[in-house]
Amino acid sequence: MLVAVALFEIHIEYAQSLKEKRMVVKSLRDKLRHRFEISAAEVGLQDVHQRARLAVSFIALEHAQADAKLERIEEFIASNTDATLVGSTREKLEFDETIGFG
Repeated sequence: MLVAVALFEIHIEYAQSLKEKRMVVKSLRDKLRHRFEISAAEVGLQDVHQRARLAVSFIALEHAQADAKLERIEEFIASNTDATLVGSTREKLEFDETIGFG
Protein backbone atom coordinates (compact mmCIF):
# COMPACT_ATOMS: atom_id res chain seq x y z
CA MET A 1 0.00 0.00 0.00
CA LEU A 2 1.23 3.47 -0.88
CA VAL A 3 0.35 6.95 0.22
CA ALA A 4 1.03 9.37 -2.63
CA VAL A 5 1.57 13.03 -1.81
CA ALA A 6 2.28 15.89 -4.19
CA LEU A 7 2.76 19.64 -3.88
CA PHE A 8 1.84 21.95 -6.74
CA GLU A 9 2.71 25.63 -6.91
CA ILE A 10 0.64 27.85 -9.16
CA HIS A 11 0.94 31.47 -10.27
CA ILE A 12 -2.28 33.48 -10.59
CA GLU A 13 -1.11 36.45 -12.62
CA TYR A 14 -4.33 38.47 -12.59
CA ALA A 15 -5.07 38.13 -8.84
CA GLN A 16 -4.93 41.57 -7.24
CA SER A 17 -6.35 40.50 -3.88
CA LEU A 18 -6.42 37.49 -1.61
CA LYS A 19 -10.15 37.20 -2.37
CA GLU A 20 -9.45 36.75 -6.10
CA LYS A 21 -6.74 34.23 -5.33
CA ARG A 22 -8.96 32.24 -2.94
CA MET A 23 -11.68 31.96 -5.61
CA VAL A 24 -9.21 30.32 -8.01
CA VAL A 25 -7.72 28.07 -5.34
CA LYS A 26 -11.10 26.96 -3.98
CA SER A 27 -12.40 26.18 -7.45
CA LEU A 28 -9.31 24.15 -8.35
CA ARG A 29 -9.27 22.34 -5.00
CA ASP A 30 -12.95 21.39 -5.32
CA LYS A 31 -12.49 20.18 -8.92
CA LEU A 32 -9.52 18.03 -7.88
CA ARG A 33 -11.41 16.49 -4.97
CA HIS A 34 -14.45 15.70 -7.10
CA ARG A 35 -12.72 14.46 -10.26
CA PHE A 36 -9.94 12.37 -8.66
CA GLU A 37 -11.45 11.48 -5.26
CA ILE A 38 -8.37 12.74 -3.41
CA SER A 39 -7.59 14.98 -0.49
CA ALA A 40 -6.55 18.47 -1.56
CA ALA A 41 -5.73 21.59 0.43
CA GLU A 42 -3.92 24.91 0.18
CA VAL A 43 -0.82 24.42 2.32
CA GLY A 44 1.37 27.45 1.77
CA LEU A 45 1.74 30.99 0.53
CA GLN A 46 -1.64 31.96 2.02
CA ASP A 47 -0.71 35.65 2.30
CA VAL A 48 0.71 35.99 -1.23
CA HIS A 49 -1.74 37.37 -3.81
CA GLN A 50 -0.46 35.67 -6.93
CA ARG A 51 0.97 32.36 -5.69
CA ALA A 52 -0.60 29.29 -4.14
CA ARG A 53 0.73 25.95 -2.99
CA LEU A 54 -1.67 23.01 -3.08
CA ALA A 55 -1.10 19.57 -1.61
CA VAL A 56 -2.89 16.44 -2.73
CA SER A 57 -2.81 12.94 -1.28
CA PHE A 58 -4.38 9.56 -1.92
CA ILE A 59 -3.92 5.84 -1.32
CA ALA A 60 -2.78 3.48 -4.11
CA LEU A 61 -1.95 -0.19 -4.24
CA GLU A 62 0.90 -0.03 -6.77
CA HIS A 63 3.60 2.44 -7.82
CA ALA A 64 2.42 2.44 -11.44
CA GLN A 65 -1.13 3.28 -10.38
CA ALA A 66 0.08 6.13 -8.14
CA ASP A 67 2.41 7.52 -10.82
CA ALA A 68 -0.33 7.48 -13.46
CA LYS A 69 -2.79 9.26 -11.17
CA LEU A 70 -0.20 11.88 -10.20
CA GLU A 71 0.45 12.53 -13.90
CA ARG A 72 -3.27 12.96 -14.61
CA ILE A 73 -3.60 15.34 -11.66
CA GLU A 74 -0.67 17.46 -12.85
CA GLU A 75 -2.06 17.59 -16.40
CA PHE A 76 -5.46 18.58 -15.03
CA ILE A 77 -3.97 21.42 -12.97
CA ALA A 78 -1.98 22.67 -15.94
CA SER A 79 -4.98 22.72 -18.27
CA ASN A 80 -8.05 23.43 -16.12
CA THR A 81 -7.33 26.70 -14.38
CA ASP A 82 -6.48 30.29 -15.28
CA ALA A 83 -3.35 29.90 -13.18
CA THR A 84 0.03 28.70 -14.42
CA LEU A 85 1.62 25.62 -12.90
CA VAL A 86 5.15 26.70 -11.95
CA GLY A 87 6.41 23.72 -9.97
CA SER A 88 5.63 20.40 -8.37
CA THR A 89 7.13 17.71 -6.21
CA ARG A 90 5.97 14.18 -5.45
CA GLU A 91 6.55 11.58 -2.80
CA LYS A 92 5.27 8.04 -2.32
CA LEU A 93 5.36 6.43 1.10
CA GLU A 94 5.20 2.65 1.11
CA PHE A 95 3.64 0.70 3.98
CA ASP A 96 4.31 -2.93 4.73
CA GLU A 97 1.06 -4.86 4.44
CA THR A 98 2.26 -7.65 6.70
CA ILE A 99 2.12 -5.50 9.82
CA GLY A 100 -0.44 -7.01 12.18
CA PHE A 101 -2.74 -5.15 14.53
CA GLY A 102 -3.88 -6.48 17.83
